[in-house]
Amino acid sequence: MKFSAHKSGYKKTIALSVIFLAITIMALALNVTETPPLNKRSPTKILKDSIASVTAFKKVYRVLMSPRCMNCHPAGDIPLQGDDSHLHTMSPKRGLEGKGLYAMKCSNCHQPSNSPGLHTPPGNPNWHLPPANMKMIFQGRSPYELAKQLIDKKQNGHKDLQQLIEHADDGLVRSAWNPGPGRTKPPLSHAEFKKTWKEWLYKGAYAPKK
Repeated sequence: MKFSAHKSGYKKTIALSVIFLAITIMALALNVTETPPLNKRSPTKILKDSIASVTAFKKVYRVLMSPRCMNCHPAGDIPLQGDDSHLHTMSPKRGLEGKGLYAMKCSNCHQPSNSPGLHTPPGNPNWHLPPANMKMIFQGRSPYELAKQLIDKKQNGHKDLQQLIEHADDGLVRSAWNPGPGRTKPPLSHAEFKKTWKEWLYKGAYAPKK
């Protein structure tokens, strides 16, 4: 009887060890190096591909350097204006929050929606430049410099991968595709831009060599 009880206890120990091992393997499998899902519907892995990533960024770069984007990302503290990206004729200044300085506030002219008429001020409820402590300059940046800047949290507004993806749908960003009469739109549609933006990031966010 003692031998049977000992044998039975040994079998239970083996069974528990097998169960514990199975649980451990499952836990390790769930902790593979995978990017957290950016939304609940479609978890996405980072599949690094420098060629595909750089190719995508070159398309992204064309959009970011278009007047609709670059005009609000100037090298100085005065926004740019027009398809030729000249200095804003009213000479408004960035200000600490990027919303203008003193009586020259962006919202004084840029209303919640586009003003009617040719070349009138485009609108958005949150019209502004990047703030003074995070200028996010596009003007004059090479593809290499801009790619590196966009993924640097110290320069991009402390945005991680998910926040960068979401920024493509920001209301002010999307207004670039609704600039009002007399202004050219970016060279890609918003859907194409978002697709290439995500591809650049998901493939490793590589920067072109130049």
